[in-house]
Amino acid sequence: MIIIIMGVCGSGKTTMGHMLSKELAMDFLEGDDFHSPENREKMSRGKSLTEEDRLPWLENIRKATDPYLIGDSGVIVSCSALSRRSRQILGVDRSGVQLIYLYGPESVLAERMLERKNHFMPASLLRSQLDILEEPCLGEALFVSVDASPDEIFGQILSGLRES
Repeated sequence: MIIIIMGVCGSGKTTMGHMLSKELAMDFLEGDDFHSPENREKMSRGKSLTEEDRLPWLENIRKATDPYLIGDSGVIVSCSALSRRSRQILGVDRSGVQLIYLYGPESVLAERMLERKNHFMPASLLRSQLDILEEPCLGEALFVSVDASPDEIFGQILSGLRES
C-alpha cells in the first residue's frame, strides 16, 4: 500500500507522515528529499518550480514507491502533488494507493510556514503553490482540514483511513 499525503507547503505533510508511519508501522519517505539540489536552491531563492522542474522529482518518488505495491509492506510519502498531472505521474489512480489531501485557510498555512525552522522553502512561495493547486475531486482523496491541532488532524486521518 502507498499513502500519499498531499497539500501546499505548511499543511503538515511531514508531521502527519511521521505520525502515520509510527502508528501504522509503515516506512515514511519525505518527498522533499527527492528534489534535486537545483530545485532546492531555486526554491530557497523564492522561485517557483515549473512543471518541467517537477517532472524528475515526481518520477523519482514514483520509482521509490512503486515497489511497495508489490511487497507486503507499505509506505507513506509526503508530496505536494499540486496538479492533476503530478498526481497522474505518482499513480494515485491505481489500486493500493490512497491519497490524503491536507487543506486549510491561507492564514493558517502562512502562520505555520513562519514557525518552521531550517526549511529551504520560504513562506513567500505559499501563494504560488495555492495559485498552482488543482484540488483533487471528492472521490479521489481523503480531505482533511488542517485548521486544528496536530492530534486532531491525525485522528481525522486515521478515522478516514479506517472508513475507506
